[in-house]
Order: sequence, then C-alpha cells, then structure tokens
Amino acid sequence: MGWIDAELALTAVAAMLSPTTLSFSVLALVLGDRPLRTGVWFYVGALGATLAVGVLAAFVLGNKAASTTSYPKPWVAVIDIVFALFLVFFIVRFLRRPRDPKRAQGMVDQMSKIASSPWIAIVGAGGALANPGGFIPIAMKDISETNPSTTGYVVEWVFFSVVSLLPLAVALIMLAVSPDRATRLLQRVRDWLLRDARLIAAAIMVLLAAALLRDGISGLIHMS
Repeated sequence: MGWIDAELALTAVAAMLSPTTLSFSVLALVLGDRPLRTGVWFYVGALGATLAVGVLAAFVLGNKAASTTSYPKPWVAVIDIVFALFLVFFIVRFLRRPRDPKRAQGMVDQMSKIASSPWIAIVGAGGALANPGGFIPIAMKDISETNPSTTGYVVEWVFFSVVSLLPLAVALIMLAVSPDRATRLLQRVRDWLLRDARLIAAAIMVLLAAALLRDGISGLIHMS
C-alpha cells in the first residue's frame, strides 16, 4: 500500500525537520567542552526513548489499524482527519508566533547546563527533548496500517526512529571525523535554524496534513 509508505516517510521527514528537536540537538553539540561525548549520550537517550515507545506499540497496537480494502478503516479515517486538523492548527499558530529571543536564550541556558552534566542526565535530556514528539502517534498509526507482524512493526519503527534522528547522527559522524570543520558547520546550522528552519518544517507538515486529510476523507467516503 504505497500511500501508507509515503505517509510514513513524510511523517519521518517532518519529525526529522522539527525545529525544536533540531535546535536542541545542535545546541547539545555546540555547547560544552566535549561535544562528541554530549552528542553521543544525547543521541542514545533520544533513540532509546523512541525505540521503547515503538516496541510497546508493536505489542499493544500491532496491526489493529490495517484495512482489508484500499481505503482506511472508518475509525482510522477519523483519526487521520483529526491529526490533519491538529497539524494545520499547529502550523498556523507556529508561523504566526513571533520569534522569542527569551525562549531561544532559555534553550541555550538549559542545554548549557545539560552539556556539563553526568552522562545519565544527558541521556534523560535526549529522551525528553529530542524524541519525535507529536509525530509519534501518527507514525504508530501509519505502521499499524501496513498490517505488520510484531517483528515487522519493530523493523518499521526502527526505520522511523533512525530517520527522525538522522541529522544528529550525521553531525556526530562529522564530529568524530573532522571536529573543527564540524563545529564551524554546526555554528552556521544553528544560525540557520533560528532564521529559516521553521518555514521548511512547516512546508513538510503541510504536505503531511494534506496526505492525512486525503486519506481520512477517502476512508469516510467509502464507508460500507
């Protein structure tokens, strides 16, 4: 069912480009004296928390959202529409909200403290601040619609988790290979995030909302 795979891919990309997640990830790498150490533990926390949620969903939700037709089940269609409306509301509110220098500085102060904390605190911060957040329920639903086995659900969730944290993973590899060059690049990325990232994230979320709305409406139209 290609439309489900496309929706899951859009969800993963939207999670990957979430400005909040990207900002915390970049700050974890540019603040503190040992950015690679901080980044690795931050990534471990974020990936571990995301994988744990997915493994739980594999046993609790499984393939309950899978349809025997080419259209979503009615209750899944309703959830699609609710998710789409929520995304539209969030996008409008997000774009209309002016940039808040105090909020940005608060994120910097928070991550500065975390960067110099023991490893267990950094792992906890990664799990809390760099997980895919609101995109997790959408990904759970998307994977369930593919009618997976428990193992298949876990495999698809690993894909979603890895993609959603791909920028942080790439940055860690760059830091390990060329620390000085990576640090300079991350500083520029930080400036870009503050300036332009939310427009790109909003565009991806608009595409995701459109896909969800289309699927939801088609499911309700073809109710038997």
